[in-house]
Formats: sequence, structure tokens, C-alpha cells
Amino acid sequence: MTLRIGIIVGEASGDLLGAGLIQALKLRLSDVEFEGIAGPLMVKQGCKALYPSEKLAVMGLIGLKQYLELRAIRSELIRHFIENPPDLFIGIDAPDFNLGLELKLKQAGISTIHYVSPSVWAWRQYRLKKIARAVDMMLTLFPFEADYYHKHNVPVRFVGHPLAEMIPMVPNQVAARSELGLPVKGEMIALMPGSRVGEIEKLAGIFIQTAQLCKKQRRGLHFSVALATPETRKLFDEIKQVVAPDLAITIIDGNSRRLMEAADVVLAASGTVTLEALLLKRPIVVAYKLAPLTYWLARRLLRVPYYSLPNLLTGSPVVEEYIQERATPEHLCRGVLRFFDHPEIVTDLKNRFTEVHNALKKGANERASDAAIELLNST
Repeated sequence: MTLRIGIIVGEASGDLLGAGLIQALKLRLSDVEFEGIAGPLMVKQGCKALYPSEKLAVMGLIGLKQYLELRAIRSELIRHFIENPPDLFIGIDAPDFNLGLELKLKQAGISTIHYVSPSVWAWRQYRLKKIARAVDMMLTLFPFEADYYHKHNVPVRFVGHPLAEMIPMVPNQVAARSELGLPVKGEMIALMPGSRVGEIEKLAGIFIQTAQLCKKQRRGLHFSVALATPETRKLFDEIKQVVAPDLAITIIDGNSRRLMEAADVVLAASGTVTLEALLLKRPIVVAYKLAPLTYWLARRLLRVPYYSLPNLLTGSPVVEEYIQERATPEHLCRGVLRFFDHPEIVTDLKNRFTEVHNALKKGANERASDAAIELLNST
């Protein structure tokens, strides 16, 4: 008898997770079909796309028309899966869309998995009650997330992070520099001001001024920046022309991970990029700025002691975080240059990051498929 698995993803990161999980399940199950909302990698693995994943990539601040479209899509998927019940449903990330759908399906007797925990451990803890009602199993990328669910008696499995499999344990700086056309010798700082226009607007000027200060104190430094889109590149160029038109900064289109591998130190906006820098064993200085009202609210809602993933994963302030008014060129410059002045700090940091890399490298696709098969066998 053919097993049917419903699966829904939103952004590209979910497509990567979904494709890896589908591939692992197909190796374990002889006759299985997948359908739902899928990205191109999942479709390539044989998943039938009822809707393309781009439909969910608009989650966040959206207009009324988009909201109504998403609500209609979710209602149609609920109807479809209840009328044609799969043996298992897996929602990957996109919690604002998936959790409500999972709740309806579980109430209809369909087993559900949610893959990638929302940051309920950090803020909006009230969502935990809905998660407990909506999912039979939560799959987490990080061990501290699993600890949180264990404490609240929600079935959970820590599976590890796929990036820990993709990024080599020992980075190759020389090869990365050669590939990107950067100087093979000399000290280099990678500037990672963010992938969104709003982040560039808030951080690019500060990062460029930081580079100026660092250059004055350490003349041989080379600076490179990775920019995700033509729009963010244009904006960065405009800001640089105002702030420091004569400062040499090599611009790399995309390829942020390879740029960090090429660098000696990374100056980054808080986000997933800091996890990549950690896995590449690169010293990091983290900065972030929010709109004043957003920051005021975040300060009151957050329930964790740190902002950046490296600190959350190590459980200690191994990475300096400069948030809001503390994100000044003077602070960031001091934070960056201390790595060049104190190589023993770099050595200790690399050892800590290697421990985290090993902890996250668990074969996420296989462990996620283990959990899915376990749930299939229990129903």
C-alpha cells in the first residue's frame, strides 16, 4: 500500500530541509508519495506541488490581498487533506501558516510533525499551548530548543542542523580567496550588514565607518562585503559614496558563506549568517539596530540572555553583541581589532565553535526521517 505524506514549506531554507527529508524517506520507504506546498528542490525529489512555495515566502508584514490569498490557500489545503487524509503531515518552518493548519489536521485524526521550532523559547511563549495541541512531534535544529520542549512536556526530537553537514569542519581560506579573486595573503574583514534593504539602511553606514577606523589603526587590512541582491548592492554603494568614497571595499555578489570562509574576522548583522560564521570557525562581532518602538517592545518580550546564535548555542557570551545605541563604529572597531591583537582569543573561539559544529552535525535528514517513520509506525 502506498504511503501518502503531506508536506508544506515556505522559504528556500525550508525547501532545502524538505528535499533532504524526502530523499531520506524514499531510501527507507519503498512506496511513498509526497504532496503539498513545495519548492524546486522538493519537486525535483518527486513531491507534487499543489502550490509553489513562493506563495508562502510573503509571510511577515503583508497586505490585505495577500492575507486573504494565504487564508484561502490554507482553507483549501485543510479541506484537501481532510478529504484525502495523508498517513502523516509535515509542516516545515512557516509557523504562522503551518501551525493553524496542523491543528485542524490533528483534530481530524491526522498525525502531524512540525520541523524547525518557532522561537517560542525566546518570545511569545503563549504559542506553546497551540503547538502542544497542533503537533504530535516537534523537530528542532538546536539542542537548547529541544530542552525547552522537554521541560514543557511537548514531544520533541533534536535532529541537528543541515548546515553543519554542508559546511566542512576545516575551512579552506586560501581556496575561498582564490575563488573570489581576493588577495591570498594579508588580513581581511568580511562585512555582512544583512540581506534586507532595511538592514542595509541601518547598518551599512556604521559598518563602513567601522572599516575606516580599523584601517587607520591597522593599515594592511582588506575589507570585503557580501550583498544579496542588486537592490542591496546599489543601496550599499550609495551609502559608501556619502560615508567613505575613497575607502577600498571589495563587493561580492551573493556567496556570503564563501566570503566568510575567506575572511579572518566577520562583522555581521545578527541572524543566520552568524551560525554560518560559527560553523566556518570565524571570529565574529555582531551588531543590530531596530526601529526604536520595535526595540522597546523586543526588550520587554524577549526571554533569552543573548541575541546571537553563537551565544545561545554555547550558553555564554563568546561573541560580542552590540545592539541598538551600542552599535557604534568605535565599539565595533575595538571588537574586531582585538582578534588581530589577541590570537589566543581566536584559538579559544575556534575550539568552542568546533564543539558546537560537532554537536549540530547529527545527520539531520536521517534523524528527521527516523522521527517520521516512528510516528508512521505508531498510528
